Amino acid sequence: MNFKVLKSKIGFAAEVFGIDARQNVSQEHKIELTRLINEYAVIIFKNQKINDDQQIKFSENFGTIEPAGTNTELTKMKDRRLSLKMNDVSNLDKNNKPLAKSNQNRIFGLGNRLWHTDASFKKKPVTFSILSGRKVSAKGGETEFCDMRCGYKALSKEMKNKVENLIGEHSLQYSRGKLGFVMKDVLSKKELEKFKPVLQPLVRKNSITNRKSLYLSAHLGLIKGWELADSILFINDLIEICACSDYIYSHKWEENDLVIWDNTQVMHRGRYFNDQKEVRDVRRTTIAGTEMLIDQ
Repeated sequence: MNFKVLKSKIGFAAEVFGIDARQNVSQEHKIELTRLINEYAVIIFKNQKINDDQQIKFSENFGTIEPAGTNTELTKMKDRRLSLKMNDVSNLDKNNKPLAKSNQNRIFGLGNRLWHTDASFKKKPVTFSILSGRKVSAKGGETEFCDMRCGYKALSKEMKNKVENLIGEHSLQYSRGKLGFVMKDVLSKKELEKFKPVLQPLVRKNSITNRKSLYLSAHLGLIKGWELADSILFINDLIEICACSDYIYSHKWEENDLVIWDNTQVMHRGRYFNDQKEVRDVRRTTIAGTEMLIDQ
């Protein structure tokens, strides 16, 4: 197994060669892959023609899989395309047809085009995400990743001191509300209870590399103890720093690509494609976190 760093100037994103995700991964390779993810935050494998069971088994090399969300009835179990171990990040309904423009699931899914960190709204936030491109759009549909370690490093000493002990409130209500999807107008009171904001630090430190990073997301809507307007402006400023073009790796998907990233160190977003005419079938497995970062 070897690799090539794609953003070598900042040590971000690496393409890995010599791994077949359909086969058992040796303990040696498992350790090396985990090291690469921690070091480069995003790793890419080409030509990985895997099925769902193979993706699940490969993902379990990195921990326990976080089940797909079942907190709402927007997608009923009978309408799911995939098992609960898989997150459907496609634009498809259960009949593998593009979702209609006004479909609530489509609008909800458009939140993936905002800069975000997967499941930062969980009390125990997830770690790695593994995304496979089963069918990709001919034009657009890239996934962009930004290095939040570089974002933190770019802060002035005064700003580093300011963010060090700040706590953010994360919820899907914040990210979906930005797109006009107001959960209280769509979901039941029982469902809304499951989307109460959770607390996360604004700064995280990687226990392997000791590098600090900002912990941001479209799901982050409020700084604890701050006014809403001040929170939004401050969060937007931080995201703008992290999303500097020098800190971004843009992945142009080819069929059967497999990409892994560390949600504790990067944000990502999907880019526009014509989701009414093209099919984009990408499927994600996500590794569950093991601890709360802040008492709730």
